[in-house]
This record gives sequence, structure tokens and C-alpha cells, in this order.
Amino acid sequence: MNERPVRVRFAPSPTGPLHIGGVRTALYNYLLARKLGGTMILRIEDTDQNRFVPGAEDYIRQSLEWVGIELDESPWTGGPHAPYRQSERKPMYRAYADQLIHDGYAYYAFDTPEELDAMRERLTAAKVPNPQYN
Repeated sequence: MNERPVRVRFAPSPTGPLHIGGVRTALYNYLLARKLGGTMILRIEDTDQNRFVPGAEDYIRQSLEWVGIELDESPWTGGPHAPYRQSERKPMYRAYADQLIHDGYAYYAFDTPEELDAMRERLTAAKVPNPQYN
């Protein structure tokens, strides 16, 4: 059995107020971490800049504090695995993405959202069982 301490995370998107389902998930993770002597991590999934709501991160933090969740690692408390905002991790991921492209396991795509929608509609209309983009 693995003897390493458990690490759980809650990773909301700052796209508006934290809803009750998100609070429930955070509470489950927090209680599990505390019961097992583990670590509770908050990572902000802020890569969808089109839906980003200014102030939502603070609202998330305040909501978690209000229900009594103490974060061990977060954008505000820091920690050994920082950064805790997904957008700030892009440089880390870049090297891995470049390696995948170099090895032929990934590629650059320049499709517009409209082109992707049209492709999705065409595949759905054709009842393709496992639709994939071209």
C-alpha cells in the first residue's frame, strides 16, 4: 500500500460565484484530507479567459473560508508545487507540448470555432460513433 500522505485538490474556474455543488466537492476533499492527515490544495482553473469574471477568485476564497475550509496550498498561501493558477503553469507545460509535437503525438491546429462547430455538426448528423476532428 502507498504510504505517502494523500493530496486532494479543488479546482474551480473563476467564472462566477461558487455554487453549492462546488462547495460540496470542496468539503468532501477537505474532510478526506483532514481525516487522512493529508493536504488540501486549491488550484484556480483560469485558462478560459472568455468566461473569466473579475473578482471571482476572491469570492471563491471567501466562500471556502466561510464554510471553514483551511487551504494548505493555494494561490494565496503558496506551497511547494506552485504556481496554483493554471494560467501561470503554461511555461511548465510548454516544454511537454513541444516534445509531444516533436515526437508526432500532437500537432498545431488552426481551426476557427466556426469550423469546429461545422465539423461537429457534420459528424453528429452522420451518426459517427466515435467522432474525431480531422
